[in-house]
Amino acid sequence: MHIVVNEELKAYIDPLTPDEYESLERSLLAEGCRDALVLWGDTLVDGHNRYGICRKHDIPFQTVQNERFRSIDDVHLWMIEQHLGRRSVSDFQRGVLALRKREILAERRAQLAESDVPFDTTDAQPAAPKPPKTAPADSRKDIAREARISSTQVGMIEKIRKEAAPEVVAAVKSGALSISAAAAVASLPEDEQRAAATGGDDELKQAAKRVRESKRKPREKPSDDVMALREQVADLEAENRNLRREIDALRARLGESVPEDADEALAE
Repeated sequence: MHIVVNEELKAYIDPLTPDEYESLERSLLAEGCRDALVLWGDTLVDGHNRYGICRKHDIPFQTVQNERFRSIDDVHLWMIEQHLGRRSVSDFQRGVLALRKREILAERRAQLAESDVPFDTTDAQPAAPKPPKTAPADSRKDIAREARISSTQVGMIEKIRKEAAPEVVAAVKSGALSISAAAAVASLPEDEQRAAATGGDDELKQAAKRVRESKRKPREKPSDDVMALREQVADLEAENRNLRREIDALRARLGESVPEDADEALAE
């Protein structure tokens, strides 16, 4: 069987970590390749790691054609859907995938805007005869729900994709840097990001900390009116204390003849 490995498709989803790859290899050696590799014609779409391991160890495998693919965008969307549902995919990866899906669907809707072909966002391809009732996920809230992350994280991931240096992206992909820290570092000029990355993961974290601290708003100083009121209250409290001392002195001289309700009068 002739199978073509498209390097762009292979790299479309982040690769397994070394530990994940070793775990998959042990599983295939022990149990064989139970899931069929998905093809589009002779192009491998899903199962690149399994295909490589099976060839390495001469492990038999099955293939299946997905007849619904009509374009490379259909392939991309299918790959995104498959990985969005996998628990092993990190929050950052799911956010990136959901944003990619939005971009593909937005471009496709723009292309179909002037045509009469209904658009099915569930299957991510033209469908007939009725247009879909459910609008595609365009807002951050919708994307967050699909990626199972917060809307704030979606915004941070957008910033990382647009502004982060490749070294910073690599750090967050590997898990060495959190999404929030990477977004903070992405606020820096690219040369400063690269310099921090050269210093290692700890330096990247320190750079993120410096960015966050620089953005904290200093406490607002009290207005003149507030200060004047505070001074007036302080003067009144001091006067009250002086009057109490005078009452105590009078009681001592007059043998407690000063009425007890004098304190209550002061309090009022």
